[in-house]
Amino acid sequence: MTFVFVDFDRFGNDAPAWNESRALVTLERLLKTLHRWRTALGVFLPEPRTAETDVRPAIGTNLEPTTTAPAPTSGSPPPRVVREIPQEWDPMSLTQASAEVKAPVTRNQAVGWLRQMMLIRRFEERAAMLYQNQKIGGFCHLYNGQEAVAVGSIGALREDDYVITAYRDHGHALARGMEPKVAMAELLGKETGCSKGKGGSMHFFDAEKGFLGGHAIVGSHIPVAAGVAFAAKYRGDGRVCICYFGDGAMDQGSLHEAFNMASLWKLPVIYVVENNFMSMGTHLHRHSAVVDLTQRGGPPFGMPSVSIDANDIETVALTVLDAAKRARNGEGPSFIEARTYRFRGHSMSDPAKYRTKEELDKARERDPIHVYETLLKERGWIDEAQIEEMREQIKVEIEEAIEFAENSSFPPLEAVYEDITVAPFL
Repeated sequence: MTFVFVDFDRFGNDAPAWNESRALVTLERLLKTLHRWRTALGVFLPEPRTAETDVRPAIGTNLEPTTTAPAPTSGSPPPRVVREIPQEWDPMSLTQASAEVKAPVTRNQAVGWLRQMMLIRRFEERAAMLYQNQKIGGFCHLYNGQEAVAVGSIGALREDDYVITAYRDHGHALARGMEPKVAMAELLGKETGCSKGKGGSMHFFDAEKGFLGGHAIVGSHIPVAAGVAFAAKYRGDGRVCICYFGDGAMDQGSLHEAFNMASLWKLPVIYVVENNFMSMGTHLHRHSAVVDLTQRGGPPFGMPSVSIDANDIETVALTVLDAAKRARNGEGPSFIEARTYRFRGHSMSDPAKYRTKEELDKARERDPIHVYETLLKERGWIDEAQIEEMREQIKVEIEEAIEFAENSSFPPLEAVYEDITVAPFL
């Protein structure tokens, strides 16, 4: 296995004049270099070593090599380094990738992931229109632009693993297998919804699929994830809990308490911060004294941390796969910074005037759906006609979901006393 490691010490990490501005400039140069080289798989950004006694394990060190990349010729970018996702992951068991195409996933997995991302995008686009038409009440936080995080990471888990997230939860629920009809019904407050119409946008839930929310209070679910992981370890069932949150939650005290407990007890939990660089309308450098979230989330608690390009769905999947292996082996939690970008405002009520059109246009050039479409075309696994056919099928599926939701009934008045406590309401 060939990896590309970046040593931050080379960028002056120990220099006395090091400050936030230099850090941002260095980070920007680093990301441009990584994107230009296109070494999206196998690229990890380890935390700088601060002492010889620092022996934190790095995610990915336990994988056996599957291919040896030849040395690049002068002036050419390094070849794409790949690792294979086990074939038994493929639930549909269709034709595997040809020998001529080396990729970490099968064709069927890849096309399925692309379809999931496209489904989530269409679901969110139609949800926005329904909200504008006052069919959806309350808050509504959309996932446009971040689809690769949910689809890639959940695609690397077992079906019996647990998933828990914050209020921007539509994409995670759909990636976990929730039917669009049930999800759309919940948005419209109908009794056929996943939470019987009582939760709405921020409280999707499906216990049978191990999807444990949908939590509206920033950071409130992070200790819950530790508790879920504790239960899994106590039972010894080999399950893992993956917990998603935004960069704004990094400032919550409960996060640090949960991280400390999870690492102290070596709980099987994977913490994923979906860093879209905006806490509501506040940029990361304005709310976090340390902008390198891998430094805040991993080293202080003795857990490995890694920063990845979350627009690359296969990088996301392989990184989570490594973290899940650590967790199942009893090695404790991992922290993953998934660098992404949301194309819409914080919620439907946010006009997002805090960023420029140029910034948004530049981000759309790295749209994870378009990036993956291009990659699959290059592999010869899909063509434009197939993509268009898939797009039309998804449109029909989402329209059917809307029709189902609109034709469903609202919860009856007496349901206000149901699902409040375990015991019957007195």
